[in-house]
Amino acid sequence: MASKLEEVINTVKSFFRENVYPVYRITSIVTEEKHWEVELEVIEEKEYMKKYGRDQLIGVYQARVNEDMEIVAFERKSLRQRTATLEAEERG
Repeated sequence: MASKLEEVINTVKSFFRENVYPVYRITSIVTEEKHWEVELEVIEEKEYMKKYGRDQLIGVYQARVNEDMEIVAFERKSLRQRTATLEAEERG
């Protein structure tokens, strides 16, 4: 039997694979009173960027998963080049 954390991870990965882009990595999961806040990264427009020889773009998203294991909200928090460091992103 999967733990709640595994269920949250599977829910988020499935939702993003079907509706946005496949999850590149999950960077945090925070448990709130009746939901989970999940921050994750996805590689956006991979084929377009590869075609034009540009660096891949990483979208940083936040998703909320309720206690019924449903995504009830998500939003893109930022967008950066894959090779960009966090320090460069914060300065820019």
